[in-house]
Amino acid sequence: MLAATRGPRIGITGLGVHVPERIVTNEEMATIVETSDEWIRDRTGIRERRFAADHEALTDIALPAARLALEDAGVEAADIDFLVCATVTPDMMFPTSSALLADALGAPRAAAYDLLAGCTGFVYGIAQAYGMLASGLSRRALVVGGDVLSKILDWEDRSTLVLFGDGAGAVVMERVDVGGFLGFELGADGGGGEYLWYPGSGSRHFDNPDSFVKMNGREVFRFATRVMVSSATAILDECGKTVDDIDIYVPHQANKRIIDYAAAKLGIPSEKTIVNVDRYGNTSSGSIPLALADARAAGRLQDGTLVLLTGMGAGLTWGSALVEWTNGRVS
Repeated sequence: MLAATRGPRIGITGLGVHVPERIVTNEEMATIVETSDEWIRDRTGIRERRFAADHEALTDIALPAARLALEDAGVEAADIDFLVCATVTPDMMFPTSSALLADALGAPRAAAYDLLAGCTGFVYGIAQAYGMLASGLSRRALVVGGDVLSKILDWEDRSTLVLFGDGAGAVVMERVDVGGFLGFELGADGGGGEYLWYPGSGSRHFDNPDSFVKMNGREVFRFATRVMVSSATAILDECGKTVDDIDIYVPHQANKRIIDYAAAKLGIPSEKTIVNVDRYGNTSSGSIPLALADARAAGRLQDGTLVLLTGMGAGLTWGSALVEWTNGRVS
């Protein structure tokens, strides 16, 4: 799916993030599996990540992020009529985490559902919210992206354990007078699904499945470096923009080597690229909003800033969004 927006202006008017308190350093990882700080940094750029406590589930870390986003937008939860939660680690399959969040926030009018698109979930979520708002089916949306991947990792598998972390982010979306989303590009390739999968987690029967994520790192790396570039190029072309027009590049924080490759291939300088994978690891659907929050904290999201968001993940899925940042809404 590739399209430049043609309808009313829709933008992000509120942003909030939250991560668990526990910091797990590479040195601590070396006490769990055979690895080292140097090995992890050289291959991933990660030096630490956050892990949820044993009693914490997705909604425990997503709820504070959602509340901050609502506060940032200056709106009440009761005014949200559409809530989508992008995650692969919901509290449970049902009731959905989105429904639990809507209830905890006090959003009784909100249509609420969970979205499964791997690490691309946040980009899929904002695209769906845009469609609901532009069509008039929704007036104000809350998009939550987050995961607690530490709950589904094999703590004896170095190749996956060192990569991931837990975190969540949320945005309020509504009509704005200026700026807003310019276009979206989304795609999926189920044929590559076997390279990043969670067997035994659904209705498909497997003999003696465990409850851990499986990943073919080499194939996922090849996929990521290809689609991060092709997706970004496609949405820029569709919206009539060039790389030189981009002010801020916010890629999914999967791996520093993937980010560096994509930025170099696209011709985006490092000073325009937001990177925080070193502090959080790969937080799946939480990664892009966490990076957006860092960009704003650094004073880099001003009215008119052109932001390119690109993600990829399990599915295999990918997606990009182009947004002209605005700090206002419809007057």
